[in-house]
Amino acid sequence: MLAIIKKEINSFFSGPMGYLVIAIFLVINGLFLWVFSGDYNIFDAGFADLSAFFELAPWVLLFLIPAVTMKAFSDEGKMGTLELLLTKPISLRNIILGKYFGAAVLIIIALLPSLLYVFTISDLGNPSGNWDVGSTVGSYLGLLFLALSYAAIGVFASTLSKNQIVAFISAVFICFVLYFGFEGLSSMSAGWDITYFGMKSHYNNISRGVIDTRDIIYFLSVIFLFLVFTFVKLKED
Repeated sequence: MLAIIKKEINSFFSGPMGYLVIAIFLVINGLFLWVFSGDYNIFDAGFADLSAFFELAPWVLLFLIPAVTMKAFSDEGKMGTLELLLTKPISLRNIILGKYFGAAVLIIIALLPSLLYVFTISDLGNPSGNWDVGSTVGSYLGLLFLALSYAAIGVFASTLSKNQIVAFISAVFICFVLYFGFEGLSSMSAGWDITYFGMKSHYNNISRGVIDTRDIIYFLSVIFLFLVFTFVKLKED
Protein backbone atom coordinates (compact mmCIF):
# COMPACT_ATOMS: atom_id res chain seq x y z
CA MET A 1 0.00 0.00 0.00
CA LEU A 2 2.88 2.39 0.78
CA ALA A 3 4.15 1.92 -2.77
CA ILE A 4 0.75 3.02 -4.13
CA ILE A 5 0.69 6.06 -1.81
CA LYS A 6 4.19 7.09 -2.93
CA LYS A 7 3.22 6.56 -6.57
CA GLU A 8 0.15 8.78 -6.16
CA ILE A 9 2.06 11.55 -4.39
CA ASN A 10 4.83 11.44 -7.00
CA SER A 11 2.25 11.63 -9.79
CA PHE A 12 0.72 14.73 -8.18
CA PHE A 13 4.03 16.55 -7.86
CA SER A 14 5.73 15.30 -11.02
CA GLY A 15 3.27 17.45 -12.96
CA PRO A 16 1.46 20.72 -12.26
CA MET A 17 -1.61 19.18 -10.55
CA GLY A 18 -0.29 19.09 -6.99
CA TYR A 19 1.19 22.59 -7.11
CA LEU A 20 -1.91 23.99 -8.81
CA VAL A 21 -4.27 22.58 -6.18
CA ILE A 22 -2.23 24.04 -3.32
CA ALA A 23 -1.78 27.39 -5.08
CA ILE A 24 -5.43 27.74 -6.13
CA PHE A 25 -6.68 26.86 -2.64
CA LEU A 26 -4.41 29.43 -0.98
CA VAL A 27 -4.91 32.15 -3.61
CA ILE A 28 -8.73 31.94 -3.67
CA ASN A 29 -9.00 31.94 0.12
CA GLY A 30 -6.35 34.64 0.46
CA LEU A 31 -8.07 36.96 -2.00
CA PHE A 32 -11.48 36.64 -0.36
CA LEU A 33 -10.12 36.92 3.19
CA TRP A 34 -7.59 39.72 2.78
CA VAL A 35 -8.10 41.52 -0.55
CA PHE A 36 -11.66 41.50 -1.90
CA SER A 37 -14.16 43.60 0.03
CA GLY A 38 -17.22 41.73 1.21
CA ASP A 39 -18.63 39.39 3.83
CA TYR A 40 -15.53 37.18 3.85
CA ASN A 41 -12.98 39.99 4.29
CA ILE A 42 -11.46 39.85 7.78
CA PHE A 43 -10.53 43.55 7.80
CA ASP A 44 -14.09 44.55 6.87
CA ALA A 45 -15.53 42.30 9.58
CA GLY A 46 -13.41 43.95 12.28
CA PHE A 47 -13.00 40.69 14.19
CA ALA A 48 -9.75 38.72 14.48
CA ASP A 49 -11.15 35.26 13.78
CA LEU A 50 -11.14 32.78 10.91
CA SER A 51 -14.86 32.01 10.73
CA ALA A 52 -14.95 33.43 7.18
CA PHE A 53 -12.16 31.05 6.10
CA PHE A 54 -13.95 28.02 7.53
CA GLU A 55 -17.15 29.08 5.81
CA LEU A 56 -15.44 29.57 2.44
CA ALA A 57 -12.96 26.65 2.44
CA PRO A 58 -15.57 23.82 2.16
CA TRP A 59 -16.88 25.35 -1.09
CA VAL A 60 -13.39 25.77 -2.55
CA LEU A 61 -12.45 22.19 -1.60
CA LEU A 62 -15.73 20.92 -3.06
CA PHE A 63 -14.26 21.65 -6.51
CA LEU A 64 -10.54 21.16 -5.86
CA ILE A 65 -10.68 17.72 -4.26
CA PRO A 66 -12.68 16.15 -7.13
CA ALA A 67 -10.03 17.62 -9.45
CA VAL A 68 -7.39 15.75 -7.44
CA THR A 69 -9.24 12.43 -7.30
CA MET A 70 -10.90 12.38 -10.74
CA LYS A 71 -8.07 10.38 -12.32
CA ALA A 72 -7.61 7.91 -9.44
CA PHE A 73 -9.29 5.04 -11.26
CA SER A 74 -10.75 6.66 -14.39
CA ASP A 75 -7.24 7.20 -15.76
CA GLU A 76 -6.26 3.62 -14.90
CA GLY A 77 -9.35 2.35 -16.73
CA LYS A 78 -8.75 4.57 -19.76
CA MET A 79 -5.10 3.56 -20.07
CA GLY A 80 -5.87 -0.11 -19.42
CA THR A 81 -3.40 -0.20 -16.52
CA LEU A 82 -5.94 -1.18 -13.86
CA GLU A 83 -5.88 -4.83 -14.94
CA LEU A 84 -2.08 -4.73 -14.84
CA LEU A 85 -2.17 -3.19 -11.37
CA LEU A 86 -4.50 -5.92 -10.15
CA THR A 87 -2.01 -8.58 -11.25
CA LYS A 88 0.54 -7.19 -8.81
CA PRO A 89 0.95 -8.90 -5.42
CA ILE A 90 -1.30 -6.34 -3.72
CA SER A 91 -4.95 -6.64 -2.76
CA LEU A 92 -7.71 -4.48 -4.25
CA ARG A 93 -8.37 -3.10 -0.77
CA ASN A 94 -4.79 -1.88 -0.47
CA ILE A 95 -4.91 -0.37 -3.97
CA ILE A 96 -8.02 1.63 -3.02
CA LEU A 97 -6.53 2.72 0.32
CA GLY A 98 -3.28 3.66 -1.40
CA LYS A 99 -5.13 5.85 -3.90
CA TYR A 100 -7.21 7.38 -1.12
CA PHE A 101 -4.35 8.14 1.27
CA GLY A 102 -2.28 9.55 -1.59
CA ALA A 103 -5.03 12.11 -2.24
CA ALA A 104 -5.42 12.69 1.51
CA VAL A 105 -1.73 13.56 1.89
CA LEU A 106 -1.99 16.17 -0.86
CA ILE A 107 -5.07 17.68 0.80
CA ILE A 108 -3.29 17.92 4.16
CA ILE A 109 -0.29 19.56 2.48
CA ALA A 110 -2.67 22.11 0.91
CA LEU A 111 -4.25 22.88 4.30
CA LEU A 112 -0.98 23.31 6.21
CA PRO A 113 0.04 26.73 4.77
CA SER A 114 -3.32 28.14 5.86
CA LEU A 115 -2.05 27.86 9.46
CA LEU A 116 -0.27 31.15 8.69
CA TYR A 117 -3.71 32.75 8.92
CA VAL A 118 -3.80 31.74 12.61
CA PHE A 119 -0.61 33.68 13.36
CA THR A 120 -1.98 36.63 11.38
CA ILE A 121 -5.24 36.91 13.32
CA SER A 122 -3.28 36.39 16.54
CA ASP A 123 -1.26 39.51 15.75
CA LEU A 124 -4.38 41.40 14.65
CA GLY A 125 -6.18 40.66 17.90
CA ASN A 126 -6.59 43.35 20.54
CA PRO A 127 -4.66 42.59 22.65
CA SER A 128 -2.26 40.55 20.51
CA GLY A 129 -2.86 36.82 20.89
CA ASN A 130 -6.56 37.27 21.67
CA TRP A 131 -8.28 34.66 19.48
CA ASP A 132 -10.66 31.75 20.00
CA VAL A 133 -8.35 28.74 20.26
CA GLY A 134 -11.06 26.12 20.81
CA SER A 135 -13.20 27.23 17.88
CA THR A 136 -10.20 27.47 15.54
CA VAL A 137 -8.84 24.03 16.46
CA GLY A 138 -12.33 22.52 16.16
CA SER A 139 -12.85 24.19 12.79
CA TYR A 140 -9.57 22.81 11.44
CA LEU A 141 -10.50 19.35 12.68
CA GLY A 142 -13.93 19.64 11.07
CA LEU A 143 -12.40 20.89 7.81
CA LEU A 144 -9.98 17.96 7.81
CA PHE A 145 -12.77 15.41 8.27
CA LEU A 146 -14.83 17.15 5.59
CA ALA A 147 -11.92 17.16 3.13
CA LEU A 148 -11.19 13.47 3.79
CA SER A 149 -14.86 12.70 3.15
CA TYR A 150 -14.72 14.63 -0.13
CA ALA A 151 -11.65 12.57 -1.07
CA ALA A 152 -13.46 9.26 -0.43
CA ILE A 153 -16.39 10.46 -2.57
CA GLY A 154 -13.98 11.57 -5.29
CA VAL A 155 -12.19 8.22 -5.37
CA PHE A 156 -15.54 6.45 -5.71
CA ALA A 157 -16.68 8.83 -8.47
CA SER A 158 -13.49 8.04 -10.42
CA THR A 159 -14.73 4.44 -10.78
CA LEU A 160 -17.97 5.54 -12.44
CA SER A 161 -16.43 6.52 -15.77
CA LYS A 162 -13.19 6.31 -17.75
CA ASN A 163 -13.73 9.97 -18.62
CA GLN A 164 -12.06 12.22 -16.04
CA ILE A 165 -14.48 15.10 -16.67
CA VAL A 166 -17.46 12.84 -15.97
CA ALA A 167 -15.73 11.60 -12.80
CA PHE A 168 -15.08 15.21 -11.74
CA ILE A 169 -18.68 16.35 -12.30
CA SER A 170 -20.02 13.25 -10.54
CA ALA A 171 -17.80 13.88 -7.52
CA VAL A 172 -18.76 17.57 -7.33
CA PHE A 173 -22.45 16.67 -7.53
CA ILE A 174 -22.29 14.01 -4.80
CA CYS A 175 -20.19 16.24 -2.54
CA PHE A 176 -22.62 19.13 -3.05
CA VAL A 177 -25.65 16.98 -2.26
CA LEU A 178 -24.09 15.55 0.89
CA TYR A 179 -22.72 18.90 2.05
CA PHE A 180 -25.56 21.30 1.31
CA GLY A 181 -28.37 19.27 -0.25
CA PHE A 182 -30.02 18.08 2.95
CA GLU A 183 -29.97 21.59 4.43
CA GLY A 184 -31.53 22.96 1.26
CA LEU A 185 -34.25 20.28 1.24
CA SER A 186 -34.93 20.84 4.93
CA SER A 187 -35.45 24.57 4.36
CA MET A 188 -38.00 23.83 1.62
CA SER A 189 -39.94 21.18 3.53
CA ALA A 190 -42.39 21.96 6.30
CA GLY A 191 -41.67 20.16 9.55
CA TRP A 192 -39.00 17.86 8.12
CA ASP A 193 -35.58 18.53 9.64
CA ILE A 194 -33.14 16.34 7.71
CA THR A 195 -30.08 18.56 8.11
CA TYR A 196 -28.51 15.93 10.39
CA PHE A 197 -27.96 13.69 7.36
CA GLY A 198 -25.81 16.33 5.66
CA MET A 199 -22.11 16.97 6.20
CA LYS A 200 -22.62 20.72 6.74
CA SER A 201 -24.53 20.15 9.97
CA HIS A 202 -21.79 17.95 11.45
CA TYR A 203 -19.05 20.24 10.15
CA ASN A 204 -20.71 23.22 11.84
CA ASN A 205 -21.02 21.27 15.09
CA ILE A 206 -17.30 20.49 15.20
CA SER A 207 -16.44 24.06 14.16
CA ARG A 208 -18.01 25.37 17.36
CA GLY A 209 -15.12 23.78 19.26
CA VAL A 210 -17.21 21.05 20.87
CA ILE A 211 -15.98 17.64 19.74
CA ASP A 212 -18.92 15.26 19.70
CA THR A 213 -18.20 11.60 18.90
CA ARG A 214 -21.43 11.46 16.87
CA ASP A 215 -20.03 14.00 14.41
CA ILE A 216 -16.72 12.15 14.12
CA ILE A 217 -18.51 8.82 13.65
CA TYR A 218 -20.63 10.42 10.92
CA PHE A 219 -17.59 11.53 8.89
CA LEU A 220 -15.78 8.22 9.44
CA SER A 221 -18.94 6.42 8.26
CA VAL A 222 -19.09 8.53 5.07
CA ILE A 223 -15.41 7.77 4.36
CA PHE A 224 -15.87 4.06 5.06
CA LEU A 225 -19.06 3.74 2.99
CA PHE A 226 -17.66 5.40 -0.12
CA LEU A 227 -14.47 3.35 0.05
CA VAL A 228 -16.66 0.25 0.31
CA PHE A 229 -18.70 1.49 -2.67
CA THR A 230 -15.40 1.87 -4.56
CA PHE A 231 -14.41 -1.70 -3.69
CA VAL A 232 -17.79 -3.10 -4.78
CA LYS A 233 -17.77 -1.12 -8.07
CA LEU A 234 -14.27 -2.30 -8.99
CA LYS A 235 -15.17 -5.88 -8.07
CA GLU A 236 -18.16 -5.73 -10.42
CA ASP A 237 -16.01 -4.36 -13.25
